Amino acid sequence: MHACERLFFDFGIRPSIATVRDLTQTGSASDIPKDIEAFWTRVRSASRVRIESGAIPEALQERAGELLGLLYSQAQDCARAALAVEQQQIQSMIEATESRLHDADVRHAAMKETYQRSESRAEAAASRIAALEAELAALRGHESHAHDGLQTLIARLERENEALSKRIEQEQTANAALRDRLDALQTELRENTEHYARQIKDAVSDAERRVKPMLVELDSLRTMSATYQSGVRDASQKEFEFIQQLSASKGRADRLEIQIRKQSDEIDALARERDALRSRGAMSDAVGGTLCALAAQGRLSADELATLGTLADAHVELPARCPVCEAGEPELSRHEDEFELSCPECEHTSGASSSKLAALAGFGKPARAETS
Repeated sequence: MHACERLFFDFGIRPSIATVRDLTQTGSASDIPKDIEAFWTRVRSASRVRIESGAIPEALQERAGELLGLLYSQAQDCARAALAVEQQQIQSMIEATESRLHDADVRHAAMKETYQRSESRAEAAASRIAALEAELAALRGHESHAHDGLQTLIARLERENEALSKRIEQEQTANAALRDRLDALQTELRENTEHYARQIKDAVSDAERRVKPMLVELDSLRTMSATYQSGVRDASQKEFEFIQQLSASKGRADRLEIQIRKQSDEIDALARERDALRSRGAMSDAVGGTLCALAAQGRLSADELATLGTLADAHVELPARCPVCEAGEPELSRHEDEFELSCPECEHTSGASSSKLAALAGFGKPARAETS
C-alpha cells in the first residue's frame, strides 16, 4: 500500500504489479493485485467527499464532494505537468553541465599536453642558451685577441707614421735648402749674364776670345741647375710615396675597426637572442599567448600590465592589420626602454609604453571603444 501511494502521489505513476515489485522487491503475484485493488478502493472512497457543514441540501452534498475530488484530480494533473516541465528543465541543465564538464576535461587534457610541450621546449631552450653562452665566451675570447692584435698594429702604425713624419720633415728641410741654393744660383746666373752682356757690349772686339769660356761656364751652370731641379723632383716623389704608405696604413686600420664593429653587433644580437630565449623559458607559449590575447582585448588593467613588465614580450605577435583603418600594417619601434606600436597609413599609435604587451594593449583601445 505504501509503494502504491509513493508511485501514484509522489511520482505520478499508475501502480502495477511490475512497478510495485520493482519498488518493494517482495510480494507474490496474487497478493500484489489485491493490495493494488484495495489502494484504488481507498482512493475512490477518499474522492467521494461529503460536505456536511454549511447550508447545503442533502442531495448536493455528495455532488459537491465529487466536484471537490474532480478539482483535486485536476490540481494533481496541473502539478504533474509543472513537475514534468521542471524535470525537463533540470534534465536540460544536467545535460548542459555534463557537456561543460566534458569540455573542461578536454581543455584540461589539452592544457596538460601544452604544458608538457612547453617543458620540453624550455629544456631545449636551456640547452640552446648554454650553447650560446659557450659560443659567446669563445667570441669574447676572439674579440679580446683581435683587440690586442689591433692595439699592437695601431701602435706599430703610429710608430711608422712618426718615423715617416720625421723623414718627411727632413726631406722638406733638404728641399727648402735646395730651393734656396737654386734661387741663389739663379740670382748669380742672372747677375753673371748681365755682367757678361755688359762685357760683350763694352768689348765687341774681344768677344770671340772670351765667348767660349763664358759659354762653357754657362753650360756648367745650366747642368748644376738641372741637377738641382732633378733633386727637387726626387724629393717630391718620395714625399708622395710616404703619403701613400700612410693612407694605406690608415685604410687597414679602418677595415680592422669595421670588422670589430661587425663582431660587436653579432655579439649584441646573440645576447638579445639569449635574453629572448630566457624570457621564453620563463613563461610557456600557452600562458604568453593567453596574456597577449587578454591585452589585445583590453582585459588587463594598467597595474597588471606594469606588474607583468616585459615577461611576456617574447610571446607578443604584432597584429596583421590596424584596428582603426584596417588597411595599414602596424610597425613596432623602440626608443631606449620604451616601445611604440603605430600604423603608417592612419598614424594611429599606442603611445610610449614600458613593454611590448602594454603597447599592444594601448594600440587596440580606439577599436574597442568604437565597438562599445
